[in-house]
Amino acid sequence: MLAFIDFETSLQIIKELAPKKTDIVELPLMQTLGFVLAEDIKASENSPSKPTAAMDGYAMRHEDMVLGKLIIEGINPAGSDIAQAVEKGKCIKTFTGSLMPDGSDTLIPIENVEVQGDSIVIVSSVPKGFSVRSIGENYAKDELLIPAGTKMDFVQIGVMASLNIDKLRVYSKPKVAIFATGSELLHLGETQTSDAQIRSSNNYTLEAIVAKYGGIPLQLGCVKDNKTIITHAMQKALRNSDIVVTTGGVSVGDFDFVKDVIKEIGFEVLFQGVNIKPGQHIMLARKGDQFILGLPGFAYSSTVTALLYLLPLIARFTDAHHQELRTIKATLQESYAKKTNKTEFVACRIKSEHNRYLCDFGDKKLGSSAILTNMLGPTALMKLSSTDLSKHIGDEIDILLFD
Repeated sequence: MLAFIDFETSLQIIKELAPKKTDIVELPLMQTLGFVLAEDIKASENSPSKPTAAMDGYAMRHEDMVLGKLIIEGINPAGSDIAQAVEKGKCIKTFTGSLMPDGSDTLIPIENVEVQGDSIVIVSSVPKGFSVRSIGENYAKDELLIPAGTKMDFVQIGVMASLNIDKLRVYSKPKVAIFATGSELLHLGETQTSDAQIRSSNNYTLEAIVAKYGGIPLQLGCVKDNKTIITHAMQKALRNSDIVVTTGGVSVGDFDFVKDVIKEIGFEVLFQGVNIKPGQHIMLARKGDQFILGLPGFAYSSTVTALLYLLPLIARFTDAHHQELRTIKATLQESYAKKTNKTEFVACRIKSEHNRYLCDFGDKKLGSSAILTNMLGPTALMKLSSTDLSKHIGDEIDILLFD
């Protein structure tokens, strides 16, 4: 059995992996949500391309402000190409989004004037250039707007639409096959026939994590604690996936067969056992460009270790490292007694107050690594290194945000 390694070493092993990138595909813009961009997006033009009104008002020459009264020479609706120029002593009524007429350099808002017949009287003056959007205010021609490696979200889609980009090159999402092991597990909707049976949640939690963080989940359900059955399930999972993630069967029990199957089908074990809490019995193996991630069986343990290890593993296929958990600082409002020399990940309750994060354990239950409900609500993971001691009120700590 391989020796347990520390958390930082286990992460470094994943970061140094260089698996084959997934294929690059071209998709219609509105089908790219959640995909990772495979090309830089640069502006093809200035936006706006000409000075544009930022609100409703009257386009004028600023030097005419001292006249106090200007003749309304015309009207300039949004979307029109006005040929009329603004002349001395005159103005043109102009609306939000309209091009500024030639000769004008300032827009005085409707609220700053009184209309008297075919003229306006200036009630409150404005500085030169007021409410005029300059050329390239949104972006300048050839400006890099969205770099490759960006995960597509609603903002990126909106910007792409403004650039008239209807198709995009993106990385296809890695396929992640999922199954949970345990003879006691019941599928959703399956009738319970014994008190020893429990509802399987790990495989469904993992399916949701994969979908949220950039993979395509392939749900294979629950598998009995039988070596032959597990071997067949693993071989099936590997036929169509880049990553296989399992829960259960990686510890040292008599029925923990997953770790044995992984080795027997020819996968190289990258690490087996990490000095962390929860989830020390975790295993990562590789064969060519495929990976198997064996997670522990308890619900909280499998969820935490999936967030820690599955996310960066998925990111290796798409260069989207921003999809990994973000670490920030928070101030502890409740003491915490650290009892191990492991790197610990503890569910904590967080809130933001006066531009800083505060952390306590208010509704979190003490107990085993099976309490998935500890991750409900405004929750993050407090990270304590293997050398950290107990923490006290007011201490600054690292927390990992997953929502």
